[in-house]
Amino acid sequence: MFDLLQYAFIQNALIAAVLASVACGIIGSYVVVKKIVFISGGIAHASFGGVGLGYYLGINPMYGVLPFSLLSALVMGTVSKKSKIPEDSAIGILWSLGMALGVIFVYLTPGYAPDLMTYLFGNILTVPRLDLYLMLALDIIIVGAVYLFYKEFLALCFDEEFTTVQGVPTDKLYLFLLCIIALTIVVLIKVVGIILVIALLTIPATISRKFTHNLKKMMLISTAFGAVISVAGIGLSYILDVPSGATIILVLSFVYGFVAVGTEMFKDKNAFKS
Repeated sequence: MFDLLQYAFIQNALIAAVLASVACGIIGSYVVVKKIVFISGGIAHASFGGVGLGYYLGINPMYGVLPFSLLSALVMGTVSKKSKIPEDSAIGILWSLGMALGVIFVYLTPGYAPDLMTYLFGNILTVPRLDLYLMLALDIIIVGAVYLFYKEFLALCFDEEFTTVQGVPTDKLYLFLLCIIALTIVVLIKVVGIILVIALLTIPATISRKFTHNLKKMMLISTAFGAVISVAGIGLSYILDVPSGATIILVLSFVYGFVAVGTEMFKDKNAFKS
């Protein structure tokens, strides 16, 4: 593995893995605690419209995903809070609409879209240096937003009604949190792709919740798990010559299964002793 570090694409992949782990570790904890996995998945899949728009306009699809993800987050958040349509139905409609727009834009684009599968299924081994700068910038924004609004987000996740009674504009805060989730999704897309992004957003946080219920510790543990497992997944995918994004998710799932079984056995053992 150390011999591989001489290659620039491996260096870029490892940096991308760390940057993605920071984003998914912090924001994934909110997603798991707030139980908004489905709406996060809706934002992720609707963002495919931005990929198609990027190809259609002849720009880097990542620059199309960024505004499209933010718009999807705002629309889904507003519809889920204000509309009389059931939340899951509204998210499903907007999810499908975004995917459909992406397909139409790609179809209307002259020529062939060579990297389309990268955005659907990810390929961290092909992340260019320019995308790393974008991921770093988004990470800084995400960390800064969480630092400034940590208490507000904490209250929103654990007791939204009480937060509203205290005069906090919870609807606007909720939309802001969804926008931060949208930025996180943009960071993760090149790592595992739109199809698998929700797994990287939720599995590390779910694992960390087995060890602590303190949100700050949960973020740190989730980030550490994400970084270590992502790097292991990259090495394994290179050795086995299989897709990197899917390999990272498989390793994450295996670790989650191991931790879940281990913690249950530990509880049973303690219960038996008592």
